[in-house]
Amino acid sequence: MDSEQAVDGLGKRSGLLNAVGQGGEMFGHPETIAVILGGGQGTRLFPLTKERCKPAVPLCGKYRLVDIPISNCVNSGINKIFLVTQFNSYSLHRHIQHAYKFDQFGAGFVAVLAAQQSYQNNRWYQGTADAVRQNLMHLMEGPHEHILILSGDQLYQLDFDAVLSSHTLHDADITIATKPVPRETASSLGLMRINHHGQVVEFAEKPEDPAVLDRFSIKGGAFHGYYPASMGIYLFKKKVLQEVLQSDNHDFGKHIIPESLANRRVFSFQFTQYWEDIGTIGSFFAANLEMASETPSLDLFNPEWTIYTRPRHLPSSAITGCDVQRAIVTEGCRLEKAKIENASIGIRSWVRAGSHLRDVVMMGGDFYERNRSIGLPAVGVGEDSFIERAILDKNVRIGRNVHIRDHSGEPDGDFENYHIRDGVVVVPKNTVIPDGSVI
Repeated sequence: MDSEQAVDGLGKRSGLLNAVGQGGEMFGHPETIAVILGGGQGTRLFPLTKERCKPAVPLCGKYRLVDIPISNCVNSGINKIFLVTQFNSYSLHRHIQHAYKFDQFGAGFVAVLAAQQSYQNNRWYQGTADAVRQNLMHLMEGPHEHILILSGDQLYQLDFDAVLSSHTLHDADITIATKPVPRETASSLGLMRINHHGQVVEFAEKPEDPAVLDRFSIKGGAFHGYYPASMGIYLFKKKVLQEVLQSDNHDFGKHIIPESLANRRVFSFQFTQYWEDIGTIGSFFAANLEMASETPSLDLFNPEWTIYTRPRHLPSSAITGCDVQRAIVTEGCRLEKAKIENASIGIRSWVRAGSHLRDVVMMGGDFYERNRSIGLPAVGVGEDSFIERAILDKNVRIGRNVHIRDHSGEPDGDFENYHIRDGVVVVPKNTVIPDGSVI
């Protein structure tokens, strides 16, 4: 595998402001548009996806998952972005409307393409490729030469300028972003065998046979014994994408990519830094708490790679008499004489006196409560409560003296006002946990 195809960091571009040229045009890649796939029902992230799609799930206190691929595009100079949605998409549409308003004199946009019936098609999206196929009429318009396909629920920071440079250098029809992964995760991903020119010569979707796995392992070099896995990031020549979608195949990884190897120039772009596919409650929980570590893998503080989101006009957080260790506390919060250990505290959160939060992702609130309903706990966490290893979705009401314990190693379960997934207690949006409850 050519070393020039691998990247270990970001480009030199410093966010949206430095990417805007005269007249409001982005200087980066007018020849490239991006398509972000909003995903299916997101059943593995239930109950976080009960009322929203996966890309709209709150992340790290103030963001949404979809902000990551959009920010990667904007920072890479790609400012024509389509977002394909289908399930529970209202929350996502509202976020996009408020967060991404480009210069009215420029050409940039983030456009939502919701599933819809037409004379040509009256069915729901059947897979990733089918979602793009049903929107080809919109994606083919314009003078662009390349189409970048992205997932809406992955965490990474990647300069797509490097991907496009590799794509152009090899005159590739399709370029697939790949990441070396260890044996224990290889069988859950799409793997590729890549020759010394960087060309993909074989593809296997989630192989489990040890003999097959051995054929795909990297021999020699810094990643000896690892496996080149697809990141679900595809860069197509515009014409090629139109041609390969003429068939009725539904999925890029299962159908389009393997069948393209015989008659298309398919190349790999190796990425070696942090990448996480948010597919389960466990991975979502771990990724959020990892952001609170001393050296988080996803660098939210990099001035050259801004993560954009909806701007809000909230007050600074007030922290009074608290013991806070390894925590992200976003704006508009009130923490009063509480102990916070290893936590992500979302916007407008209120944690009251005597409470102790350990290993907690608290998503915060959509509003400040003025007149509380009689008999209901206040929004946030009440006095003298202990919460460990839990996700508290938006607008939850945790009463006084509530105890939520660690359920690591226990089976998944669904209960009246909470769920257990991967050993994590998940309290759904707008749920009330009465005073004195023990979970």
